[in-house]
Amino acid sequence: MKHKPYGPYERFIKRPQDFLCALLATIVLSPVLLITAILVRLKLGSPVLFTQDRPGKDGKIFKLYKFRTMLPPKEGQSGPEYDAQRLTPFGKKLRSTSLDELPELFNMLKGDMAVVGPRPLLVQYLDRYNEHQARRHEVRPGFTGLAQVHGRNAISWEEKFDWDVKYVDRITFFGDWKIIFDTVKIVLKREGISGGESATMTEFMGSAEK
Repeated sequence: MKHKPYGPYERFIKRPQDFLCALLATIVLSPVLLITAILVRLKLGSPVLFTQDRPGKDGKIFKLYKFRTMLPPKEGQSGPEYDAQRLTPFGKKLRSTSLDELPELFNMLKGDMAVVGPRPLLVQYLDRYNEHQARRHEVRPGFTGLAQVHGRNAISWEEKFDWDVKYVDRITFFGDWKIIFDTVKIVLKREGISGGESATMTEFMGSAEK
């Protein structure tokens, strides 16, 4: 079913607002971006940026930009189970402060992402979603979203997707700005960074009921 914008905000205001917010943030945070890039180069080497294909609106694939937080995988040791070995103390600090995600500002400027929306996940998850979960791709993915302010990586995949779909069904100006302010508070408190015993969120293998 094709997504229908909830109201004038989603239809006419949200995208221009996203662009202006991303542009202003890029200008204001340019010293932080530069310093972080230098530190990543010194501590982790090159490349400074981590790029990965992610599905966006309607499942269209785009290149997501982040600062690197991990060492390159050793031969035969690629996969989420090795993330804890590859994630350095410096990388953990970048993640806990969400500084690693600042390059996503360029994704927002390009129109790949919104400020608020379901987080862009891995391409291989596309055929693992059930019909309800797949609705998260009816809108542009976001830098933050309802799932991020209701537990982030500390809640189950099913709970995250339920929050995502709830957001898709009702996108409002005040709702977006509440999520933005709640995100700032959560980042300052450094809540929900890890997922259980994993260094990152465990891989989504599909829900028990499809």
